[in-house]
Amino acid sequence: MSNLGFNFGPDVRPLAARMRPETLNDYIGQQHLLSPDKPLYQAILAGRCHSLILWGPPGVGKTTLAQIIANHADASLIQMSAVTAGVKDIREAVNEAKANLAGRGQRTLLFVDEVHRFNKSQQDAFLPHIEDGTFIFVGATTENPSFALNNAILSRARVYVLKALEQTDLHNVIERALRDDVELSEKNIVIADNAKQALCQASDGDARKVLNLLEQAVDLTTEKQGNYLIDQHVLSQVLPTHLAKYDKGGDEFYDLISAFHKSVRGSSPDGALYWYCRILAGGGDPLYVARRLLAIATEDIGNADPRAMEVALNAWDIYQRVGPSEGERAIAQATLYLASAPKSNAVYMAFNQAKHDAQNEPSYPVPEHLRNAPTSLMKDLGYGAEYRYAHNEEGAFAAGEKYFPEAISDRQYYFPTDRGLEQKIKQKLDYLTQRNEQSDIKRYE
Repeated sequence: MSNLGFNFGPDVRPLAARMRPETLNDYIGQQHLLSPDKPLYQAILAGRCHSLILWGPPGVGKTTLAQIIANHADASLIQMSAVTAGVKDIREAVNEAKANLAGRGQRTLLFVDEVHRFNKSQQDAFLPHIEDGTFIFVGATTENPSFALNNAILSRARVYVLKALEQTDLHNVIERALRDDVELSEKNIVIADNAKQALCQASDGDARKVLNLLEQAVDLTTEKQGNYLIDQHVLSQVLPTHLAKYDKGGDEFYDLISAFHKSVRGSSPDGALYWYCRILAGGGDPLYVARRLLAIATEDIGNADPRAMEVALNAWDIYQRVGPSEGERAIAQATLYLASAPKSNAVYMAFNQAKHDAQNEPSYPVPEHLRNAPTSLMKDLGYGAEYRYAHNEEGAFAAGEKYFPEAISDRQYYFPTDRGLEQKIKQKLDYLTQRNEQSDIKRYE
C-alpha cells in the first residue's frame, strides 16, 4: 500500500527505545540466567514460558526480557505500569486476555512494571487469572520481592534476579548502537577509549542510561574531517557531575548502609569511609549515618571502648552546631574512630538475653534484702533486712552477696571479651567472682 506521498522522516524515538532488543540473540547481559546452557534461556527459545518476577535495578533489561519472552512464545503482549494503573486497568487486561484465548487461541503475556507499587488487593486481583491460565504474568520490580509482594503472588511466580550490567556489557551496548542504529550508523562516530570508559562508569550498570548519555554526547559533537569525535571535552558537558546511585528508602539505600555498618564492624576504616562518601555522593542524610554510628557504638564496640559513644554523639552535635561542611568531616572522623576501635558485642548479647528472660520467664519477686523500705511497716515485713551496704565492705564489694532472685541466683549475662577496655573489665569481674567463691557468706543457703 502506498504511503500517499507522506514522508515519515527519521525515527524520533530516543536511542534507548530504538535499540531495545527483540530476540535473545541481541539481548546483552544476565549471562547467569541467559547463557545458552541455562534452563531459562532454553525455555524462552522454545516458547515455553511461566509466570515470573524480574527483580533488579533500573536499566538492566527487565521490560525488554518480558517483550522477548512474548515474542518467542508468539503471545499477545499487554503492558501496564503499577504507577498509573488501577483495578479498572487490570479488569480490562483480563478481558482482553480472555478474548485473545477464545477468539484466536493465542496466549497473552501481561507485563506489570513497578509491580511492587500495587497494594495487596490489587496484587490479589491477578491471582485467579494466573491460576486458570488466562495470562502469563510477568512482574518487574526494583524492590526486594520478599517485602514488596504478597506471598500469594510469590508462590505462583518464580523470582529471577537481574544484575547491574558489567562494564564489558555496557561496552557491547555502545558498540551495538553505533553499528546497528540507523541514525548513528550514518555518522562516522569515533569514541576515545577513555571517553567510552567514562560513559560506562557513569552509567552504574544501566544500559538505558549509557545509551541516553551516548545520544547526548553525539548531539554535542560536530563533524571534523568526516568524523564525529566523542572525547573528554564532549563528555565534560554531558557529565558535569556524577551522582552515585542511591534510592532513599529502597534497596540501594539499605545496601549502602549495610555495607557501611559491616565495614565499621569489620574494623575496615577505609571501607567504612568509602561507603560513607558513597552515601553523601548520592544525597544521603549524614545524620542517618551519625545515628547508625551510635547504634554501632553499643552493638559492636560496647565496653571494649566506651568512648565510642561519646565520639559518635560529639560528631552528631558538631554537625548540628556548624552545618554540613565541617559536620560531615566530624562524622567521617567518628567513622574512622569507631572502625579502628576494639570490638565487642558482649553488651549487645547480654542485653538481648536479659530482655528475653524478663519477658518470657516468671516474674520472680524481688528478694527481701533488695527491697526498698521507706516505711516502718515495710521494715517490719523484713524489707531491706540484712542488706549489706557495699561501701562498708572490703574493697566496696560484698563478697558472697546475691542480686538475683533465688531461682536464678547463679545466672550470668555479661561475658566481657579480652579486647580493649573489656580486657580490664574481665579481669576485674574474674577477681570478684573468685572473692564470691571464697566468701563464707552465702545468701541463699
